Amino acid sequence: MNLMCPARILLLPGDVQDPAVGEPIAQVYAGPFEAAAGARLADHLGVRLTVVPELVRRPDDELLAIADLPRGETVVVLGLDLGLRLPAIVEHTGDGWTRVPSDNEVTLATYEQAADRFRESIPKEPNHPLIDLLAERIGPGGRVLELGSGTGRDAAELERRGFAVRRTDATRAFLDMMRADGYAADPLDALRDDFGGPYDAVFADAVFLHFDRAQLADVLRKAARAAGVLAFSTREGKGEEWTNRLLDLPRHFVMWQEDPLRELLTSTGWTVQHLRRGESQFGGWFYVLATRA
Repeated sequence: MNLMCPARILLLPGDVQDPAVGEPIAQVYAGPFEAAAGARLADHLGVRLTVVPELVRRPDDELLAIADLPRGETVVVLGLDLGLRLPAIVEHTGDGWTRVPSDNEVTLATYEQAADRFRESIPKEPNHPLIDLLAERIGPGGRVLELGSGTGRDAAELERRGFAVRRTDATRAFLDMMRADGYAADPLDALRDDFGGPYDAVFADAVFLHFDRAQLADVLRKAARAAGVLAFSTREGKGEEWTNRLLDLPRHFVMWQEDPLRELLTSTGWTVQHLRRGESQFGGWFYVLATRA
């Protein structure tokens, strides 16, 4: 076997329903039991599907054969169990398969290491413009799911205004920080976990900017199942960037233009009620209030 890569393979569950994969894909491969799901995904992506009968019986051999074909392009393989939580990206360098951390996982690792530094670097005041938007739509006593509560700064202001807030975060360091401050805080990874509910609103301040465009679409759909109101802030701009700014460790940011952001919200079950702009020393922001369509 003469691997020309590292080969990059995106492993997805065999019963995948959501065709969003978040990156360019060269081809879809599937075992015979996953052929129907593979056909739907390949059709959505506009690429070829190859059904591999031996994928179940000889997974290692067949995966190596697949890895040697696309010459470094990313391909999807459906339904193969390597003992990993799916979806997962793997690469083969010639010495074996290695799971590749996603951009979001790298960013979460930065927050794990630099939670205290992050708390010192951000403004002490909560995000009043975003909280004001939410308060225009739901009154005191409303139950709010906060995604990515971080230091708990916004949650404290929401509670001061009379909302009942469920603090959550995917980062253990922030959960420990909020608990040390005397608050209950639940582990919740917005990309992987169910949101529960129902809630009156989902609130996310400077969280969605860490999700790629396909990931954000999935999160918005889950939010629409959990609540009838959504309030969030995200970065205005073009493209994506990695930066070590403020924390001296890498974080990944995804920027949005207004029209694509509005289109995404509409396609995921939301109606935009307010979209306001703000400025910071690092660029523009959107403050968005949407209601379930």
